[in-house]
Amino acid sequence: MEHFDASRLNALVLFIVFCVLVLTFIGRARAGGDLFIRKIAGLNAIDEAVGRATELGKKVLYVPGIQSIDENQTIASLAVLSHVAKMTARYGTELDVPNKDPLTFASARETVREAYMQAGRPDLYNEGIVHYVTYDQFAYTAAVSGTMVRERPAANFLIGSFFAESLLLAETGQASGAIQIAGTAEVAQLPFFVCACDYTLIGEELYAAGAYLSREPSMLGSIKGQDWTKAAVALAILLGVIFESVHIFPAFKQWISIN
Repeated sequence: MEHFDASRLNALVLFIVFCVLVLTFIGRARAGGDLFIRKIAGLNAIDEAVGRATELGKKVLYVPGIQSIDENQTIASLAVLSHVAKMTARYGTELDVPNKDPLTFASARETVREAYMQAGRPDLYNEGIVHYVTYDQFAYTAAVSGTMVRERPAANFLIGSFFAESLLLAETGQASGAIQIAGTAEVAQLPFFVCACDYTLIGEELYAAGAYLSREPSMLGSIKGQDWTKAAVALAILLGVIFESVHIFPAFKQWISIN
């Protein structure tokens, strides 16, 4: 036992509880169990946004953030992009996906190509849907803003990791009259999206988007496992505060020492 750090026992217990919960919920999802995930307004509005673009005969603009593919927010954004691309393929709506990062560009292109194939419309896919703009942050912002002003997309998706360019893009999109759905886990940028966009995915709603849209069992199980683990930790903290407040732990320790 000399290699076992007893002070980290709580971390081991939490890890075991987390793994058991995740595997349990994945098993339930694969068995056809109905795992509830609360409604997220921004994701429910995707149908409305793409439908509006289809009715108006205008394009859908999807901006997957400015970070590379090693950023969790970018991976979550590509899951939403896959869903949006399937809808534009199904409705025959024009899709435009400008990219700042080369690796995100390559991943987004494969994501959209696969989405069009899954929708049964590979004939509508072309390489120009997903294109690379520039690696410079504000040159990219200027190019995307120019697209919003000149081409006036009916729906703008700003989902991923954003920084100083967030308000510039959101304000330009709002001025062009587009319906805008944004999402990021960058806390400092959320107020700009909330003010300038119609719907905003806040924090963990972005990470849950892939499971919410795809209903894929492993993703659903992971989300539910995380939620229940958080609930268990919150309950443990609450009980600890209560027990410490009424001095149960000191009394228990004293009883142990006496007996």
